Amino acid sequence: MRTSVHNFVARLPLVSEQPAWDVAVVGGGPAGLSAARAAAAAGARTIVLERAEHPRYKTCGGGLIGTSLSYASAHIDVPARDRISALTFTRDGRRSFTRRASGRPFLTLVRRDDFDHAWYSAAVAAGAVVRQNSQVRSVEQNDDVATVTLAGGDQITAGVVIGADGSAGITSRYVGVTFEQQDLGLEVELAATPADRAAWQGRVLLDWGPFPGSYGWVFPKEDELTVGVIMAKGHGAATKEYLNDFVSRLGFADRPVVRDSGHLTRCRHPDAPLRRGRVVVVGDAAGLLEPWTREGISYALRSGSWAGAAWNDLSSYEHRVAAELVPEMTAGRRLLNAFSRLPGVVHLAMATPLGWRAFETFCRGDLSMAHAIRRPGVRALLALFRA
Repeated sequence: MRTSVHNFVARLPLVSEQPAWDVAVVGGGPAGLSAARAAAAAGARTIVLERAEHPRYKTCGGGLIGTSLSYASAHIDVPARDRISALTFTRDGRRSFTRRASGRPFLTLVRRDDFDHAWYSAAVAAGAVVRQNSQVRSVEQNDDVATVTLAGGDQITAGVVIGADGSAGITSRYVGVTFEQQDLGLEVELAATPADRAAWQGRVLLDWGPFPGSYGWVFPKEDELTVGVIMAKGHGAATKEYLNDFVSRLGFADRPVVRDSGHLTRCRHPDAPLRRGRVVVVGDAAGLLEPWTREGISYALRSGSWAGAAWNDLSSYEHRVAAELVPEMTAGRRLLNAFSRLPGVVHLAMATPLGWRAFETFCRGDLSMAHAIRRPGVRALLALFRA
C-alpha cells in the first residue's frame, strides 16, 4: 500500500512545473488593463485580478494629456466628456487670467469609470480574462512560478505577476518600492447647473495654492464639475480648509455634492526597485507619476503597456522606464522645487507667451517635461530660482 501511495503522489503534477497563466495582473485600472491588453495581444495567457467590479468609480481628476490620449486612442474609443482649449490660472483665488489654445485642444477630460471600463473591454477583446471581486492577499514566488493568493483562499499561478494595485497595494510592498514624495488629494464631484455647463465647457481652472507645492483644479465633465486640491501629506486639516475655501470662492458652495473622496499619491525614490524576480510593478504601484502636476495616467498607460509587451523579458521593461520615464520625473522634481519656492513667479511665467507655449505643448504631448526644462527660457527661469 505504501508503495502504491508513493507512486500516486509522485505522479501528481507540481505547481512549479506549469503555471496556469503566463501573466497574472493585479489591479484593473489603466496600468493593469493596458498591461493585460498588451500581454494578451503578445500571445500570453493573461488573467486580471480586480478587487472591485467594472465600471467602478475612482478618485481622479480624469485629465488626459496628449501622451495619454495618444496611447489610449490606439486601443480604445476614448469616452471624452470634454475637450479643453482654454485654461484659467489663479494665484490662491486672485490674479486671474485665461490662456487659450493656439490650435487643437490640449486636454481631454474623462470619468474614470468610463475610461477604465473601456480599457476593460479592450483587454477582454485582446484575449485576457478579467476576474472581478477578487481581493489579493499575498504574492509568493520560487524559481519556476509566482503564486497569487486571494482572500477566499484561491491561488492563481503565473509565470509573471504585473502589479498594478496602487502605491499602498500588496505588490508594491512585495517588490519593496519606496517613496520620496507623498501628497494628499481631496476632491468633490458637484452637480453642474446649466449655467455652470455653459461657463465651463471647454475650459479648466488651475489655482496655485497657499501652501508650498499645492494647487487646485476645476475640471468640467458635462453634468458634473470635478473640483479638487492637492498638497503634501501630513496637512490634512489645511488641505480640507483649502478645498472648502476654494469651492466657496468659486461660488459652488450651494451645488449638490454627487460624491467626495480623497486619495494619496506617492512618487518613487529614484533608486526604488521596479521588480523582484517574477514580479514587476507599474503605474501607481511603482510610484510612477510626474512630481509637479502629479499626473499619473500617462505613466500608468505607458508603464503598463511596456510591462505587458515585455512579459517574457522583464529586464527590458526596467530599462525602458529608466530611459524614458525617469528623466521626465527628474525634470518634474526640479519644477516642483521651483514652484514650491516661488509660486507667484510660476504664475507670472504662465502669463508670458514662452511659459504658456511650454505648458501647452507639454499638455498636448508634443514636449516632454525633460525636454521642456532644457529650453533656454525655462533654464533661465530655473536658474533664477537657484539664485
